[in-house]
Amino acid sequence: MAGFREAQGDLRLENVTKAFSEFVAVDDLSLRVPRGSFFALLGPSGCGKTTTLRMVAGLEQPTSGRILIGDTDLTGSRSYERPVNTVFQSYALFPHLTIRDNVAFGPKRRGLKDAARLADEALELVQLPHLAARKPTQLSGGQQQRVAVARALVNRPEVLLLDEPLGALDLKLRRQMQVELKRIQTEVGLTFIHVTHDQEEAMTMADTVAVMNHGKIEQMGPPAQMYDLPLTAFVANFVGQSNLGEGQVVDTDGDFLVVDVSGSRVKILRRRSQVESGRLVFGVRPEKVRIHRNRPTGIGNDMQATVVDVSFSGVATQYLVTVASGATWSVYEQNLDVEPIDLQPGDRVWMSWDPSHAFAVPDAGAPITDGAVLSDVAPASVAPPIAPAPVDRP
Repeated sequence: MAGFREAQGDLRLENVTKAFSEFVAVDDLSLRVPRGSFFALLGPSGCGKTTTLRMVAGLEQPTSGRILIGDTDLTGSRSYERPVNTVFQSYALFPHLTIRDNVAFGPKRRGLKDAARLADEALELVQLPHLAARKPTQLSGGQQQRVAVARALVNRPEVLLLDEPLGALDLKLRRQMQVELKRIQTEVGLTFIHVTHDQEEAMTMADTVAVMNHGKIEQMGPPAQMYDLPLTAFVANFVGQSNLGEGQVVDTDGDFLVVDVSGSRVKILRRRSQVESGRLVFGVRPEKVRIHRNRPTGIGNDMQATVVDVSFSGVATQYLVTVASGATWSVYEQNLDVEPIDLQPGDRVWMSWDPSHAFAVPDAGAPITDGAVLSDVAPASVAPPIAPAPVDRP
C-alpha cells in the first residue's frame, strides 16, 4: 500500500478500455500527463471523461489496460491507496468544523503532529488564512472552493484531480478561480488534471487540452495550437466558434488548395488542411472574417451573404449572415471606427478573410449545422484525468 502512495512521475494510461455490458465507455485510451503540468480533459456529457476519472481514481477498474504513475502500476489498487486527491464541484466541507480543522482533518487522521501548521500553510497558499476560525457556512462559494483546494493540497498528492470544480460558481467567480487555480498549480508544481465540459475553463488554465469523444481522444495539444488548427470536424464544432462549410477541392495554386464552397472559390494553405483532395469541411473563425457592403478587391477569398441579425456588445458587433448554402455564419467586427458600417437585417453584403486563416478537416459524412461552434487542437504528449481518494468522514 505504501508503495502505491509513494508513486511519483508522469501519469500514464496504456491501452485502457472500459466496457459496461455491450457499451464501451472508454476505448483503447493511451495518454501521458507529464509530472507537474496542468492538463485538461475536455468533452461533452457521455464522452467517457468521467469513466476515465473513476478508473484513475480506483473507483472503477479497467476492462483491459494499465494505469500508472511513474513506474508504479496502480491498476487494481483502491482509491485510498493512490497518491491522488480530488476537488469536486460539491465542496463536501464539514459544516461543524472550522476552516482550519477542515483543512487539517486529513493530516490529523494520518497522525501527523504538525497538522495545524500544515493546514495554515495550505490556507496561506489559497490566500485565506484570515478565515481559518470561521465555519464553512460563513464563507462565499468562491471561498469554500478555495478551502476545498487547500484541503486537497495539504496532503501533497502526486496528482490533484479537479472534477468540474467551478460549476457551482457564477461567471465572475468562475473566472477569478480560473486565475487562482493556475497560480496555485504554478506555485506548488503538482500535476493538476482538470476534467470539464467547459471549453473556456480548459483553454484558460491548462498547459495541454485533450478533447474526448466516444471514449477516444480526438485531438490534444496546447490551447493556442488547439484553437488555431482543428484536426477533425468534432473538435472544430466543440471548442470555440467557427464558420463551417462543405467543400470540394477543385485545383491547387502553389502552397494553396483551391476549394469550391457553395459556389465560391476559396483558398486554403495546404499545411492547414487535413485533406489533399476530394470532399472536405472548410472553416474560418468569426473574428477572422471581415464584412463589406461591396465586394473587396485584392483579397481573393470572399463570399456573398445576407444579414439576418446585428448584435452590438460594446467592444464588438456580431453579424449573423446566411450564405448560398443556407447556412448561418458569424462575423465579429471590433468597434474600432468612429462611424462603423451601418448594416440592417436583409442587407446584401460580402465577407472576406485572409486565406492563411482558413482550415480544412475531413468530411465525416454528417451534414454541417448552421452556425457551427468550432475549435482547434493539435497533437502533443498528454494524459488523462486523475482519480479521487474517498471523502473522509470525521
